[in-house]
Amino acid sequence: MLNRLKKMDWMMLLILIAFMGISALLIRSATYGDSRYANYDVKTIIFFGIGFVIILLCTLVNYRLILKTWYVWYAIGIILLVLVFFFAPLRNGARSWFELPGGILFQPAEMMKLFIIIAIGALMGRRRGDPLRMRTDVLYVAIVAFVPFVLVMRQPDLGNAIIYIFIVLGMLWIGNIRYSYVLIGLGAIIGGIVLFVSLFTAYGTEIKDYLNEKGNGHWYERINTFIDPESASEDASRQTRYAKIAIGSGGLTGDGYMQGESKNRKFIPYTYSDSVFVVIGEEFGFQGSAILLLLYFLFIYRMILIAYQCIDLKGSYIIIGIASMMVFQIFENIGMMIGLMPLTGINLPFISYGGTSVLLNMFSVGLIFSIKANQEKYPIDG
Repeated sequence: MLNRLKKMDWMMLLILIAFMGISALLIRSATYGDSRYANYDVKTIIFFGIGFVIILLCTLVNYRLILKTWYVWYAIGIILLVLVFFFAPLRNGARSWFELPGGILFQPAEMMKLFIIIAIGALMGRRRGDPLRMRTDVLYVAIVAFVPFVLVMRQPDLGNAIIYIFIVLGMLWIGNIRYSYVLIGLGAIIGGIVLFVSLFTAYGTEIKDYLNEKGNGHWYERINTFIDPESASEDASRQTRYAKIAIGSGGLTGDGYMQGESKNRKFIPYTYSDSVFVVIGEEFGFQGSAILLLLYFLFIYRMILIAYQCIDLKGSYIIIGIASMMVFQIFENIGMMIGLMPLTGINLPFISYGGTSVLLNMFSVGLIFSIKANQEKYPIDG
């Protein structure tokens, strides 16, 4: 037991402690004076505290036990995604969260990300490093991700659905996929994007009317704001416009902690959650933002280093899947605040408020530590 604990990555733990402090400070600033979000900063620390316990427990458990029962975890995730349609209340136009006792919100789509990673890691690990085959490997991986993708899109939750795609792409890339498949995939993705933009531009009115009928009109506004910001309505582009103004106003060093409540911020929703990067940009400026990005870089670097040192390929696949998930979330969240990416409901890992998200990310780190602590005793794929 002690030997496993000694193998925990202490740099990652220190960075997690830094994330906890940064998150609590930013959330306190974002919610200060608003009784609706009282003690969100304290709740964040509690979530992190529970998360550290989860990391400890995961480190003591052999991750191979989880891999052997991947289909059970995957089935549980699918069942929860189905139950959402029947028992989850409508919040912000989507049925994505279960309301648990004590006002706690639980989002199955968040947990499904890790279940997909575990399932794909187990499936690809059967090849023992040999090139992936299209029919029996790539197709199975695609099906594993496609089922939850469709369910989450129906909620609708575009942000998490897109993350599923990038998890698959990252894991297939590291899974020794043939270059011919990569070229085919890139061609399909580029062709799909070009076709989508062309159809969106040519039939924008029809698409808007259709989405409005389905109750998803905000999707059109978000996409249109990104593709053609000049034609977007003022209401649709307001969040991105004021987010860029607020971040830019922070300059090099920022306005100072708790001093960033400018007139711009009142037009930016969820500054304690999805839009939390606005707070650090405005109050701590470019320097604070750069420090946060450096911490993310070191964190992902440690993950990739552990994956590189793995004897068991399944462990490497899982870590790369987790890294792909976090890298895309970081890029998308910050990118949508500065106009580089379209607006989605993707939060900033370890920084945005959200119990499900924090616990999922901490569980992911615990799984990485379990992989690191259980390597030398087993041969490859043992």
